[in-house]
Amino acid sequence: MIKIGILGDIGSGKTFIAKNFGYPVFNADKEVGFLYEKDKKIFKKLNKVLPNHIISFPIDKSLISKAILEDKKNLNKIIKIIHKEIRKKMKIFLKKNKKKKIVILDIPLLLENKINTKKDILVFVNSRKKDIMKRLRKRPNFNAKLLTQFKKIQLPLEYKKKNSHFIINNNFTKKSVNNKIKAILKQLG
Repeated sequence: MIKIGILGDIGSGKTFIAKNFGYPVFNADKEVGFLYEKDKKIFKKLNKVLPNHIISFPIDKSLISKAILEDKKNLNKIIKIIHKEIRKKMKIFLKKNKKKKIVILDIPLLLENKINTKKDILVFVNSRKKDIMKRLRKRPNFNAKLLTQFKKIQLPLEYKKKNSHFIINNNFTKKSVNNKIKAILKQLG
């Protein structure tokens, strides 16, 4: 099985690219949302470390954001709990798809949390800052301060780009993206 990890800036279109490969995708953001909405154990763990913020179940994402903005140490507390669970979910996903030729890992902190292996293929999604900001501002929960906090815990984009096997310049049109994906898949055999 070939694992393809999708890297890039927040809002660069990683999820869009991941879906267009046409193989099973492990979407960490979607899994986190599921944990907040459906997992009482996660609620209890978060409530224990952030009792002033996480007060009811299902967990309101805006309260997570508020906790992070009030104290940047809260982000690390959340990551510590959530990422352990995301790793478990990813292992289940990989086991379930072990007979697939390729799987796609759409995990925002893939390199930062050392989730990838040396054999994994890394694809960097490159988008213009202007396009990224335009897209991010359209999101209902957009918060510039929060965006800054998240960027602080990420490795530099140049590092990610340099360590990637492939780069996809995402201009947010399906045709150009699909042509690049086809070329990547052809090279991978």
